[in-house]
Amino acid sequence: MKKQEKIIEKLKNKNVAILGFGREGISTYKYIRKYLPEKFLTIIDEKDIKDNEFIKGDNNLSFVIGSEYLNNLDIYDLIIKTPGISLKEVEVKSFKHKITSQIELLLEEYKDSVIGITGTKGKSTMCTLLYEIFKNSGKDVFLLGNIGVPVFDEIDNFKDDSILVVEMSSFQIEYLKTAPHIAIILNLFIDHLNHAGSIENYHESKLNIFKVQDKNDIGIFICDVEPLNTKVRNNKYKHKEFKISYEKQVDCDLYMEDGFIIYKGEKIFNTNIEMNLKGKHIFENLMTILLVCELYKIDRNIILKTVKEFKTLPHRMEFVVEKDGIKYYNDSIATVPEATMCSIDTIKDVDTLITGGSDKGSDYKEFIDFLSKSSIKNIIFMPDTGYMLKEELEKICKDKNLYLIEKLKDAVDKAKEITDKGKSCLMSPAAANFTEYANYVAKGEAFKEFVKGSD
Repeated sequence: MKKQEKIIEKLKNKNVAILGFGREGISTYKYIRKYLPEKFLTIIDEKDIKDNEFIKGDNNLSFVIGSEYLNNLDIYDLIIKTPGISLKEVEVKSFKHKITSQIELLLEEYKDSVIGITGTKGKSTMCTLLYEIFKNSGKDVFLLGNIGVPVFDEIDNFKDDSILVVEMSSFQIEYLKTAPHIAIILNLFIDHLNHAGSIENYHESKLNIFKVQDKNDIGIFICDVEPLNTKVRNNKYKHKEFKISYEKQVDCDLYMEDGFIIYKGEKIFNTNIEMNLKGKHIFENLMTILLVCELYKIDRNIILKTVKEFKTLPHRMEFVVEKDGIKYYNDSIATVPEATMCSIDTIKDVDTLITGGSDKGSDYKEFIDFLSKSSIKNIIFMPDTGYMLKEELEKICKDKNLYLIEKLKDAVDKAKEITDKGKSCLMSPAAANFTEYANYVAKGEAFKEFVKGSD
């Protein structure tokens, strides 16, 4: 029996509920219907999705919708949860074993083929880069998961030798009972407290990717990064551990020294090459990818060529245009303060920063101190976090121009007016993007449109 068939077999005789009917929920529904067209299913969502075009005419469905949609989840044999649904307010202990997901079902059959990458920031870029390296080396590889491609959209195309590079968010990891054979954690910052409920819950969700690994699996992490390093060292995971160090810490497996990345005493990568990716954090993350490539014995010339040619993903320190002597950068993906600070350090000549967004529980003390000591002359704050940030900076900083502007178009117009020629304007929220736009993509695209104007 093929692996895909085994997944369907698990669902065949169970009372199955699809929890959440967004992109991944629809993907799950379509995949089940492809092989089990008559199976009775329950779809659970807060929104009324009965008129969704994908389920019209399907009489083998029941629905649980509305504000109490998370009640009575224990009545199902299997709950296929989508990442966007938070169960932080639900007591799940009695039915936790029934919660699964596309990622979980994938891992149960394909774990040896999966490289799972997580972290608060950087995972999309590193997943895409690793995918490109494998592809350029002739491997049959798929890029899946949180990057925007649901597993079930591609699963029928997998071969026995396929490599599955899967970006995993904390939402996709928190209930995992099966781990990827190779798991990477890039970093742990404060994020998604609106979903996780607390910093500890969020970090534990990420660390679960290591917790459920066994002695045959490989866990890779950056030991220069806190609190990741301390949390990993305080746990006794079963996996074979590989440690990455930017600063050549003791007992690390791969590190940087004198402009080279070293593995097993050998120089495997020259960090002084010209490349589109910039910043210390990029090299920290890149080293995890280089280690995976060494484990797979990928030709280093292919790695080098791919890294040199790899372009920054949209909305990540994305250079938009130089106009009237001002360089504009879109960094709408930077939804935590640490990401914005990295971008400022990397771009170096930021004269105007546009920051602020919807609050998701981040700690801004270090960010406020960082901004006060930075060389940035103009800071434009936007709702909601912008109110607090401006107020706090005004107490300690008298040498900067601080503005509070509620609409992004008006913020861009002000930036055009105040930014010195030859310098940069960076839009980097250090918060979620939901105050004026639906998500970071919508906000980033709007910023680019406003910057370019009629050109």
